[in-house]
Amino acid sequence: MYSFKTQPYEHQQVAFDSSWKAPYHALFMEMGTGKTKVIVDTMGALFEEGDITHALVVAPKGVFDNWVQLEIPAHLPERIKRYVVRWQPNFTKKYKEELLDVAVPVRRAKDTLNVLVMNVEALSTSKGAGAALRFLELNPKSIMVVDESTTIKNRTASRTKTIIKCGERAKYSRILTGSPVTKSPMDLFTQCNFLSPEALNFKSYFSFQHRYAVMRKRTMGRKSFNEIVSFQRLEELSAKLDKFSTRVLKEDCLDLPAKVYVRRKVEMTTEQRKLYVQMKEFALAQLDDGKLATTVNVLTQIMRLHQISCGHFQPDDEAPIESLKNNRLEELLNICEENSGKSIIWATWTHDIQAIETALAKAYGEESVASYYGATPQEERQEIVRRFQDPNDPLRFFVGQPSTGGYGITLTEASTVVYYSNSYNLEHRIQSEDRAHRIGQTKSVTYIDLYSPGTIDEKITGALRDKINLAGQVLGEDLVEWLV
Repeated sequence: MYSFKTQPYEHQQVAFDSSWKAPYHALFMEMGTGKTKVIVDTMGALFEEGDITHALVVAPKGVFDNWVQLEIPAHLPERIKRYVVRWQPNFTKKYKEELLDVAVPVRRAKDTLNVLVMNVEALSTSKGAGAALRFLELNPKSIMVVDESTTIKNRTASRTKTIIKCGERAKYSRILTGSPVTKSPMDLFTQCNFLSPEALNFKSYFSFQHRYAVMRKRTMGRKSFNEIVSFQRLEELSAKLDKFSTRVLKEDCLDLPAKVYVRRKVEMTTEQRKLYVQMKEFALAQLDDGKLATTVNVLTQIMRLHQISCGHFQPDDEAPIESLKNNRLEELLNICEENSGKSIIWATWTHDIQAIETALAKAYGEESVASYYGATPQEERQEIVRRFQDPNDPLRFFVGQPSTGGYGITLTEASTVVYYSNSYNLEHRIQSEDRAHRIGQTKSVTYIDLYSPGTIDEKITGALRDKINLAGQVLGEDLVEWLV
């Protein structure tokens, strides 16, 4: 019997018991319910049974590092020797050797679970696709995992085609997502087809579409085409999914802790990184000259650096805000797509709140989002809260500023809270967390922090998680550590 390193919750145990030996399986488990642990334990159990020697994990760029740094070390038992390689596009001599060590049978360490973790975007490139396919060709006793599998819902995308080819070469296959259907039931086809053509048992997408979609012929000018107008036989489709999937909702997990914390990494763009380095060097030069050593000035410099990591820049209080090309908004949209139900999104900067509201309205409709910050008219605020708390109202996203919306309101319809950007005010963080986690909340609440690694942004997030008030930390000898 497999011995766990970290004791599973009851719902994780059920998911593991029902799936680990299956050739293919889908874990439709909401964020915060611990689906990654189930897969890590599955890898460990299959390895100890002698069924696999290798694992290929494909995940979005915001979370794939978590597999390497957090999830595998946290949950894979120490008795299982492992060699874990993180994908990187630049092939240095040292990295080429690491890839060969993890992939080539005659080079790999014996009695070792070999794991390659790749970001899904890499599978859109010839280098990434080639590496993944070769990895599985050389090692047929393998499991392939696609984390947040809605990233392969587009059947025409090159990465989808590559990942399906990879799945054909793996002995075991798994998909993980909390929301397998984001726009229509048609999203399911490629996700399930990756698992196995036998999963839904359709020879093509069009035969699947014909069975579950209602089509109508439409004419525009001289061209005519078929469009989906509704869906049919969804109970039948659901019954098919039940045969090879596990569904877990947070509201059903009475064993979950009250709060679950998750981090999502967002790499800065070249433009952001260049400006960030320039601003940091300027601040350090001022510090050396003794011009910066006041609380106000220190926090101002931290704020400027933090703004850059979040995707905008204001050189001084009088200058207009400049938007910077960044990846943060894209990562937020990925999270929204992964989650069902209502969500709170907190952002420190007004500029960010406006950008978030615009993007969500475009993606989900005007009625799906409302903002709650200093410029929100007083007479509208109560109505926004009322609508958000109504489970039948289409308002799905509450986009707020902690200094304004973090006090005195109840937002317990949300079980997911995203911190797009944090301030260094500990009270704002604690109070804003409690808008969802308070009397009336019946579900576990997942808190997701977006952060840019190696920046002030990461340090602020870590300090707030540890309940540290930054204003008291950035003076004296600790100052340089905050800026470097």
